[in-house]
Amino acid sequence: MTGASGLERAIAALRAGRPVRIGGMTVLSVETGTQGMLDLLDPDGSAPLLLSGQRAQALSLSNEREAADESQPVEVRHCDWLDRAAARALADPARDFERGPIGPLQAISVQDPACARAGLSLARLAGLLPALWLVEAETDVEVDRAAIEESAAAPVATIIARANLPIDSLPSSQMVAFRDPASGEEHVALVVGAFGGKPPLVRLHSECLTGDVFGSLKCDCGPQLKEALRTLGDAAGGVLLYLRQEGRGIGLANKLRAYALQDRGLDTVDANRRLGFADDERNYGMAAAMLRALGIDRVRLLTNNPSKVAGLEREGIEVIERVAHHMPTNPHNADYIATKKKRSGHLD
Repeated sequence: MTGASGLERAIAALRAGRPVRIGGMTVLSVETGTQGMLDLLDPDGSAPLLLSGQRAQALSLSNEREAADESQPVEVRHCDWLDRAAARALADPARDFERGPIGPLQAISVQDPACARAGLSLARLAGLLPALWLVEAETDVEVDRAAIEESAAAPVATIIARANLPIDSLPSSQMVAFRDPASGEEHVALVVGAFGGKPPLVRLHSECLTGDVFGSLKCDCGPQLKEALRTLGDAAGGVLLYLRQEGRGIGLANKLRAYALQDRGLDTVDANRRLGFADDERNYGMAAAMLRALGIDRVRLLTNNPSKVAGLEREGIEVIERVAHHMPTNPHNADYIATKKKRSGHLD
């Protein structure tokens, strides 16, 4: 199966601990693959691991010069002690501080780097650690490498539902639900009031369960969301896009792993990298597609993040003005906000 439906099926299979074939490579998630499934697919117990170059470098596994490039995937050859538990300990950096020294391992460059990169990208799209078993097995779940690579290149935002949504202290509002046909993820737009054909004030807000719902003090997401709604109300109209990009696009479980690493002294950027992700895995193609579906191609953007401005403009949405969006700090998030400015280029 190929295309968008094939990608959605592959993501679901990987999350469910089932094997997925990409080109000439069959992969099984280290995180979700059970011991029983691994025994079935790899009865000889010889399957190697596929890790990101960043993770291999953090583990000092680069035995070959070709395997020392952190931007390239790395194959870790199997050895007697590399069972499922050991593989999960290698893949999860949150365990780096509690396990002892690892035994000897050999990391080599992969035979098909393009398919390997696609496999790790698929794991990230599924919200899983980018760590895979390479198994020699048949599977009925197959996805084209091109479908994975193109999933973020030109997103299509399909409106699936819309309804009026009265919200306290806001003008009449409407919520519009979208589905990404490639991944199956659902995003929403809150259209507040009316903006009379003028470029509306727009806020791109990435989902943050810990901050938006539970009021976590480790970030400024909850206050940002509340202030953005108040600002849209004061402006008598605008649009808030609520995007399913938890933890800068790495997913809730991985965000909590990053939090655990931050408790050990790493900042946000280094924690994400140690997990095998980029500093920020978000892209704003879906946001641009949602805006176009709403008939909007010019906006005033409520943000301190220049990547959001650049991301929308790269997708053909004209940002005619950046409106600053500042929140006060607290003792729990002061370092986090300082890191956003120092290492991620956020503006004052």
